[in-house]
Amino acid sequence: MPIQIIPKDRQGSGAFNGGEIVENKPIGFPQDHSSVRPYSSLFYWAHARAVKDSTIGLHPHQGFEICSFVLSGEIRHYDTKLKEWRPLHAGDVQIIRAGNGISHSEWMGKDAEMFQIWFDPDLTKTLDQPASYDDYRAEVFPEKAEGAATVWTLAGEGSPFRMDTPDIEVYRIDLGKEPYSMNIAPGRITSAYVLEGELSINGETARQFDFIRISELPSVEMSAEARAKVFLIVSPAQPGYRTYAQLRQIH
Repeated sequence: MPIQIIPKDRQGSGAFNGGEIVENKPIGFPQDHSSVRPYSSLFYWAHARAVKDSTIGLHPHQGFEICSFVLSGEIRHYDTKLKEWRPLHAGDVQIIRAGNGISHSEWMGKDAEMFQIWFDPDLTKTLDQPASYDDYRAEVFPEKAEGAATVWTLAGEGSPFRMDTPDIEVYRIDLGKEPYSMNIAPGRITSAYVLEGELSINGETARQFDFIRISELPSVEMSAEARAKVFLIVSPAQPGYRTYAQLRQIH
């Protein structure tokens, strides 16, 4: 199917600290019962919200690039490389290139929200590299008006965001009342998440918290009768290497 819409009740779910932090997971682990499994170089995607101030304890990562996109509020990050807590606010982005191993902990303030998305940068290469990370503040990302829409480029042309995972574009789009169109190169998959509002996307209705996967279409066409906000990732249908999901036959 060229376009699939997965509502929140068909996404995975999870929680930390007895429900202090709750998550819905468009792309989850097998135990999360998500209807979407890893594809392209996207391995995991969670939308986390803090019901109260809460800390996710120190835990390890290897290989993957783990990106935190702060949607609202404040989060703080600690890892065994920097050995200090660092704050992130709405619009900020962090990447952990987990490499040959790092442990980290996260604190989320009440009502804070973020996406945590794991990208597979070819683990046969990254597992031999030392771990590294970068914080990027909201103001460094290119912003442009396209008709009634405002588009922020979080990863891609003009953005300082550096990834080892190849050919990734990430956008945050605020839609107005005029249609907005984005051309998509052949061999690419578009993955979108509705942050706010309701919109038409390539003729299909999508609502808040819906996850959308689009393939084999030359453009993404969006319109909204009122304002809407969308988070969008464009990635290769075939990354050019065997991903972790393919190596482990995760379906």
